[in-house]
Amino acid sequence: MNTENQVLGLIKLSDYIKAFLIKDQADENENDSEFELLLRKSEIENPWFTVDNQKFALKQWTELLTEENISAWLKNYSVSKTARRVGLILAGNIPLVGFHDVISVVLSGHIPLIKLSSKDKYMIPFLLKKWNEFSEGQIPFELVERLEGFDAVIATGSNNTARYLEYYFKDHPSIIRKNRTSVAVLKGDETDGELQLLAEDIFRYFGLGCRNVTRIFIPQDFVIDRLFENFLGFQDIIHHNKYANNYDYNRAVYLLNQEQFWDNNFVMLKEDDKLFSPLSVINFSRYTSLDDVQEFIAENEENIQCVVAKKDVGLEAVPFGEAQHPALDTYADNVDTMKFLEVV
Repeated sequence: MNTENQVLGLIKLSDYIKAFLIKDQADENENDSEFELLLRKSEIENPWFTVDNQKFALKQWTELLTEENISAWLKNYSVSKTARRVGLILAGNIPLVGFHDVISVVLSGHIPLIKLSSKDKYMIPFLLKKWNEFSEGQIPFELVERLEGFDAVIATGSNNTARYLEYYFKDHPSIIRKNRTSVAVLKGDETDGELQLLAEDIFRYFGLGCRNVTRIFIPQDFVIDRLFENFLGFQDIIHHNKYANNYDYNRAVYLLNQEQFWDNNFVMLKEDDKLFSPLSVINFSRYTSLDDVQEFIAENEENIQCVVAKKDVGLEAVPFGEAQHPALDTYADNVDTMKFLEVV
């Protein structure tokens, strides 16, 4: 396969998406294009995939898939001379979450055998079809219901599923991903603007992604109300039926158990040391020393996808508002997919 054609096709795909998003934004009339209808169909099938969130994900890809970004990414890797069949079991927690794996396999010189998530089964096939058109038919891929005849596997599942997958694929080279989440560390001197950006890291995609913040570390004297005040930009999230159901359920459980929590009618804050929090709840804990925070993060490294904080916190961190903007060389579970694909 011609990698140059594949890359050019990917750039054209990015331009195609960008043109759709620009036209959609400028046209006040109802957009009935194939692309728009597909977005609506995805939302009907999976209400978590709102059209707005799907468009947000698509916009991120247009920003990533530039000639400069792709060249800078690929220069660190070699294309395989022997095309292998790489099985992909894709996640479906947020829109297009498996697209990076698909692109990685193709640009590594291999053939992806794609088992789509039932929650995200329309957009990736559509984009692959377009990418293939823009690449003069140079994009090999197979959409499968069951993985067979594969040489390697990249699979994403829950912690329980991962144990089964590790056993099932033990005789093949594999990357098996598990549950992860993200945390934020506040120093206390954050501006309102920075806390509003943190809200983006928490609420985007309803908090369903591994890069969504579910636990916040705050100084002892931090005023909780500052969080609520700066989260108001996302207050309409409570009007989403599935999110509201989670909010109502978790609130009822806390009330029945007489547990302490802070509530602003669309999200709850709970003082809890757990890394993972239920949907509509953010766990927080107060610290006296950043050393303790660093120790916790180091001990839970396998469960943390990214840390959101200011640069001067002394951690390898993502700036506020950037958690859902990973670069092409930012890999799930911090395992270099492209390096893996070089040697399968």
